[in-house]
Amino acid sequence: MKEFQIREMYNLEETLARTFLETVTYPWEALPGIGEFICRLGETLSAEEYERVKEDVWIARSAKVAPTASITGPAIIGKEAEIRHCAFIRGKVLVGEGAVVGNSTELKNVILFNRVQVPHYNYVGDSILGYRAHMGAGSITSNVKSDKSLVVVKNGEEQMETGLKKFGAMLGDNVEVGCGTVLNPGSVVGKGTNIYPLSSVRGCVPAGSIYKKQGEVAQKR
Repeated sequence: MKEFQIREMYNLEETLARTFLETVTYPWEALPGIGEFICRLGETLSAEEYERVKEDVWIARSAKVAPTASITGPAIIGKEAEIRHCAFIRGKVLVGEGAVVGNSTELKNVILFNRVQVPHYNYVGDSILGYRAHMGAGSITSNVKSDKSLVVVKNGEEQMETGLKKFGAMLGDNVEVGCGTVLNPGSVVGKGTNIYPLSSVRGCVPAGSIYKKQGEVAQKR
């Protein structure tokens, strides 16, 4: 599982969550503490750069937030981020600098690194998306198994118990997810990987690869 450790998947210079993520080895280990971390971080933000608009919600003064967007704390919206029409941010969300949260996109218990784009009808829950990760229109993270059992991360024959009932997807830096894709609970995608549209992704996908379908993954040349 070494290639799916935080230091392998992410450039921690591209998130306000750096100090938090450095305290754990695998990204999913951070999920239970996101909300508490955001509350602590928010109290330290510069009042010149961020406005505390309501309890536990801090929005960068340079961010653009549509009046129809719904934001529930704890939440931090980073500098130059864009929160578009009818975005639904329902708590424990850190939106990175220059990120785009689009029309009718729903976020819950997530960290979006800088420049992430979830711009069209996406659901992202209990997940971490790395620098410049992009989810195509209608692609979602499924964060609870149908039998409600605890999520296990699977990489071939290797397995790791997470102890988590809710676990969406961990996307490394520069991951591209095609339109209409479902990232099943416990999906972990290495940096620089492309996922074909209309895919159903399970388990771990290596960095620098092209995911065509289950069992058909090619390395980029």
